[in-house]
Amino acid sequence: MESFFLGISLSLCFLVLLSLYRGIFGPTVLDRIISVSVIGTKTTVILLLIGFIYKRADMFVDISLAYALLNFIVTIAAAKFFHTRKSIIPGAKYYKERGIDK
Repeated sequence: MESFFLGISLSLCFLVLLSLYRGIFGPTVLDRIISVSVIGTKTTVILLLIGFIYKRADMFVDISLAYALLNFIVTIAAAKFFHTRKSIIPGAKYYKERGIDK
């Protein structure tokens, strides 16, 4: 059973690398925020799987819950910041340069 959890963990690590690519080369800020959130979610699951591998799931559940809560709060805060800054809205720079409030 441990080899199954290890295989799932390694496949999730590969998917984290794919999400990291989107986070680095994402065309918009919104893509980067979503990819960081996806990486945080996958990391939470990887932490739980590590807990099952080491047979210490009780300790890793607490760590992963704290990490998931922190990931959620940071994602909401970043999305709120960039939404009020209007940098993720398409054409926001165009309207700002011309003094149009949209």
